[in-house]
Amino acid sequence: MKRTVYGADHEAYRESVRLFLVRYFEPRADDVRSDRGLPRDFWLEAGKRDLLGLEVPAEYTGAEAGDYRFNAVLIEELSKVNAALASSVSIHCDVVAPYLVQLTTDEQKRRWLPGLCSGEMLTAIGMTEPGGGSDLAGLKTTAVRDGGEWVLSGAKTFITNGYSADMVVIAARTSPEKRAKGITLFGVDASLPGFGRGRKLDKVGQDEADTAELFLDSVRVADADVIGELDRGFIHMMSFLPQERLGCAVANLAHVTQILAETIEYCGDRKAFGHPIGTFQHNKFLLAELVTQIEVTQAYVDRCVEAHVAGELTPVDAAKAKWWTADVQNRVVDHCVQLYGGYGYMNEYRVARAWRDARVTRIWAGSNEIMKELIGRDLGF
Repeated sequence: MKRTVYGADHEAYRESVRLFLVRYFEPRADDVRSDRGLPRDFWLEAGKRDLLGLEVPAEYTGAEAGDYRFNAVLIEELSKVNAALASSVSIHCDVVAPYLVQLTTDEQKRRWLPGLCSGEMLTAIGMTEPGGGSDLAGLKTTAVRDGGEWVLSGAKTFITNGYSADMVVIAARTSPEKRAKGITLFGVDASLPGFGRGRKLDKVGQDEADTAELFLDSVRVADADVIGELDRGFIHMMSFLPQERLGCAVANLAHVTQILAETIEYCGDRKAFGHPIGTFQHNKFLLAELVTQIEVTQAYVDRCVEAHVAGELTPVDAAKAKWWTADVQNRVVDHCVQLYGGYGYMNEYRVARAWRDARVTRIWAGSNEIMKELIGRDLGF
């Protein structure tokens, strides 16, 4: 079914993103995978092509697209290449950027946004903590007032871009007695004394993504580093989660759509018993089911994108899109591995790496169980 969510400008932007990836990522995809992180020159080249500042006003050197559909196009094209590329780039320009655009002062915008747009300042967001998982309200990192400064202490884990980020948006507890109502966000310069990083985490999948633990040992920051309002960090985080979860849904679906297309081609080329394996009734029916699942899900995700552009996307609808696409992605990719047979279990094949990469999407940005809890609460339970 023809998609109607994008116009000519979006498709022209899609082509520019695709050409950039063909030139600056695909030739060294194997090196990025072995290095477990994107090289800085990749970010700098992306910055030169206005890929990183879509949400940033022009006065701070951003592209000021003013239309989330451009974000979605970028995420789709990144995801087609591989899932880790999409997660790394989208954290920087689709997750962190809104915090720095919508919650900061003019001074902070001048300090942070040009570097974010150019790729000279790589960013990450520090929410998740060891033992905390999806319980953002229960975080233990503290920020204690000491004279004219704040002293941050604690640890964060599973932080995408964490190993190489220059600035991290850190959520810390400033009023412990208030629980969720006592959290504040800080923009923390990774070069400050007391800021430490663990090793690059050895993940099951998404090898190309730089993921690390972060440690804050009495890191001192100023009032000028507070992002948004004091003690309203949890509310700020909740307000930006729908876009993050929508981005996950867009990525999940684009990733699996590409892998399914490659699998269909494989089923036409590979022969067994003298016939293409796609002609066997079981496989033919299976592929029909998988294509239908993808296209029906795409219609809902496209509608969510349109709602977000109109300022109407609800947290509950974003939760539905996030968990459903993650389930569809994992289910479809698993079938694709089966269709490849023994080759589907070989890391040299994209389908095997995609299968590993997809598993985390049911966990991050709020586990699928948390998404169902949000939806259930909305039903009155």
